Amino acid sequence: MKPIPVAITIAGSDSGGGAGIEADLKTFMALGVHGAVAITSITAQNTYQVTMIHDLPPEMVAEQIRVVHRDIGIDAGKTGMLSNKEIIKAVAETVEELGFPLVVDPVMVAKSGARLLQEDAIETLVKHLIPGATIVTPNIPEAEILAGIKIESQDDMVEAARIIVEKYGAKAAIIKGGHLEGNESVDVLYYKGDYHYFRAEQIRTKNTHGTGCSFSAALAALLAKKYNILEAVKTAKQFITMAIKYGLPLGKGHGPVNPAAWLIIPAEKYRVIETLWEAVKKFLSIPGINDLIPEVGTNIVYSLPAFYARTPLDVAGVEGRITRGIEKPVIHGPIRFGASSHMARLVLAAQKYDSKIRAAANLKYDEELVRRAEEKGISICFVDRRKEPEKIKTREGASIPWILGEAVKKKGRVPTIIYDHGDYAREPMIRILAENPLRIIEIIESLIPGRT
Repeated sequence: MKPIPVAITIAGSDSGGGAGIEADLKTFMALGVHGAVAITSITAQNTYQVTMIHDLPPEMVAEQIRVVHRDIGIDAGKTGMLSNKEIIKAVAETVEELGFPLVVDPVMVAKSGARLLQEDAIETLVKHLIPGATIVTPNIPEAEILAGIKIESQDDMVEAARIIVEKYGAKAAIIKGGHLEGNESVDVLYYKGDYHYFRAEQIRTKNTHGTGCSFSAALAALLAKKYNILEAVKTAKQFITMAIKYGLPLGKGHGPVNPAAWLIIPAEKYRVIETLWEAVKKFLSIPGINDLIPEVGTNIVYSLPAFYARTPLDVAGVEGRITRGIEKPVIHGPIRFGASSHMARLVLAAQKYDSKIRAAANLKYDEELVRRAEEKGISICFVDRRKEPEKIKTREGASIPWILGEAVKKKGRVPTIIYDHGDYAREPMIRILAENPLRIIEIIESLIPGRT
């Protein structure tokens, strides 16, 4: 028994790291599969152009597949850029000989517009490779070429998927609908005579380089893990939607999608909750802290890294806040993401000016704390809430970003402490910002009278 499934990518190399085997290997790793490669071509490309292409000899491509299979085995594979008909034939013959499930991504044109499949190779593709495919994954322009029809609607996608399966002999075909207008990205799968629709939000971004590669690689990884086709497509759709949502704004052209987001976000959420809980426990044990909790309660929050923090749902806090008790603070609920609104907005607003800031906490206003902060040289700023515009006061969630913005205007950067004297129906408050919640605890401890 192998300790981990093995998937192979049979594709070209992208020197910019956004597509091709580079994207495929990131995807395999993110989905818990060992990735092997059979490089078909070497490209010199970046986010906006392909300047050179060097195809490897077909026998070299085939031998890469064979030696991997001979030693560690191949549970599933995928094809990407195959470039010419000789490479296509060599790959088709080798895969048929070895007999593993194959995802065919009929890569024809790069995101930059450069042609990656010679025109005379299309006939070879549909005659030799697609008939042995477990699933074919064309986008709409590619599906138009393969099916020979114009695609302008979901009905056209359905017809194209049917043609690719019934005319060429693939087991299944999924037409990716990202090129169609609308608020949803809808993919259409034709499998065993039935149509299946897979929907996700349509993400407006230019950072889509490697979308097709990563999606087909995800399918191959999931097939290697013994998912059935429907399960594999459903999960791969979720995977690529996340990779696009957190696409990387690199380069002058189409930035790459981010397959690693599938791993990074859950891992960071675990670290955030563990670290925040440690900070909360330390906060509750600070001598005298009960008297510094405001009437509205205290919350301590910690966000995902700034790049992944988009909404309050990406910021963890204490459910129900921490309130003043008779003798000691009372914590009212567990730590979870989305538990805070006001303090989460403060962190998100601060990150627009300083991406290192990920944590915040609030205490009641105390003149002695402010004085000690000044003595210690901590960056502090007073904001007069009486000057808050009425249109800000009456708009839900607008006050905290306004306070942060006013502080940045005064200091030229995000201060560590922002305090105010309150306003009508608004309690005076001290807010502390830092890179993590443990640093916030250190700051609070240093400000408690009688402590160093």
